[in-house]
Amino acid sequence: MRVKPKKALGQHFLTDMQIARRIADTVDLPEYSSLPILEIGPGTGVLTQFLMQKDRPLKCIELDSESVAYLHALYPDLDVLEADFLTLDLSDLFPGQFCLTGNYPYNISSQIFFKLLEYKDRIPLCTGMLQREVAERICAAPGTKTRGILSVLLQAWYDCEYLFTVSEHVFNPPPKVKSGVLRLTRNNVTDLGCDPILFKRVVKTSFGMRRKTLRNSLGALIPPGNPLWQDPILAERPERLSVEQFIHLTRTIEGK
Repeated sequence: MRVKPKKALGQHFLTDMQIARRIADTVDLPEYSSLPILEIGPGTGVLTQFLMQKDRPLKCIELDSESVAYLHALYPDLDVLEADFLTLDLSDLFPGQFCLTGNYPYNISSQIFFKLLEYKDRIPLCTGMLQREVAERICAAPGTKTRGILSVLLQAWYDCEYLFTVSEHVFNPPPKVKSGVLRLTRNNVTDLGCDPILFKRVVKTSFGMRRKTLRNSLGALIPPGNPLWQDPILAERPERLSVEQFIHLTRTIEGK
């Protein structure tokens, strides 16, 4: 049985076993070594085979019915759920915390990480491979041009680490871009100290007009007479700000 990569699903099947093993090993942090693993988009099981060797509970979510049938035939005991990860209630999958990993479909990789934030208290460790530019953006430090919405929102709750780059030539079919492997480890933050919904709105609004200063992009959110109008931070552009500075913006807009 052969699984044909489907462009509509963003499928690019990894063919290099050494790289697959390296990606699988990214979940092996000692403090999380007993947690179950959830793999997104196993495809033909190239990464899955190495995750199965870790003697930890493993579940896979796959949207492609052809891949699901292939995996069931290849690994009869593997727990594969045919479903759309983006619409799934992840709290039903495991009773407690779990690790998330995968060779993420390129066309939904950003959406996967936005969903991760909804389950940040259930997922202390997230690793995997996605297109390099998105991986670099997630890990981008303040002051870098690649910094964006995902950078700030994820770094508020996770320590984000870019691990290594993967060539486009080890996939079938080869993507048009290189890939990057990252690891996100939950930090010790339990409360941002501001309204998390407003925080997200401030970050998204700022980067929605990233070429403008914060004075121009956030003007509609800042009440008249608010002391933030006098703050020099409004002369900055969003990519220069740290998570703590975005929290400061949010708190001041709130009037705290």
